[in-house]
Amino acid sequence: MTQLTQEQLKEFDEKGFLFFPSLFKAAEIESLTAQLDDMFAQDTVCNVREKGSTAVRTNFAAHNYNPAFARLARHPRMINPVVELFDEGVYMHQFKVNAKAAFDGQVWQWHQDFGTWHADDQMAEPRAMNVAIFLDDVNEHNGPLMFIPGSHKLGVLDAGHDTETTSYPLWTLDANTISALVRDGGIVSPKGPPGSMILFHSCLVHASGSNLSPWDRKAVYLSLCAVSNHIKRFKRPGYIAHRQFAPIECLPDDCLISDYEVSLPWLDGVPSAELEVV
Repeated sequence: MTQLTQEQLKEFDEKGFLFFPSLFKAAEIESLTAQLDDMFAQDTVCNVREKGSTAVRTNFAAHNYNPAFARLARHPRMINPVVELFDEGVYMHQFKVNAKAAFDGQVWQWHQDFGTWHADDQMAEPRAMNVAIFLDDVNEHNGPLMFIPGSHKLGVLDAGHDTETTSYPLWTLDANTISALVRDGGIVSPKGPPGSMILFHSCLVHASGSNLSPWDRKAVYLSLCAVSNHIKRFKRPGYIAHRQFAPIECLPDDCLISDYEVSLPWLDGVPSAELEVV
């Protein structure tokens, strides 16, 4: 995938997301999943655990200390479509692995990512995008993402700050809002094998249910923001909302299965300055 087609551009404009089944090969995904046990076992602020559990909910910023994920963060299959859509270089606003562990993975409430980025980080415009890769098979039972197609066209919707439901605070949408949106747009859940990729608009309303199945549902999320639209406030720590705004320079397409040298600025831990908030 080197360039989005006119049909894909039209679909993205209408629905707010694109799905690319099996975009990455098994060997590429295995280069990432082989890192996860060690990453999740670390006692670090970058591992946010589920409420009342030791299961990892989200691992943040692995691209700053793990070489495999550092290479993924520069992968042209993930970066170039967003650069094309924005017609501008992008920087890494957020990098995370959402674990959604078997039996223990809790809900992600209905929300828009840009709502949080705007409210907490003072990101001015929704010139930011999520790109996700499935690290496991995603099926109807293990908490797949749910999208409301077309909801990105409505801009930022009124939201409340939910700090109680899960271990991760989120600006969430109420039941009446979701009911009205679903009447108009319905709900879709892209499902597929490891290596499938989703690209979705930062205003697209989405959620995922708890994972009561015996199957993990891990996925990597790159949140990419146009450089000119970078955040203006450091209310959240730097491992959650990144503070380096240089445009990403892509590696060659084989970077997940070839040992390209990458910078690992947090190899010895998260710098103290990245923990400071304003």
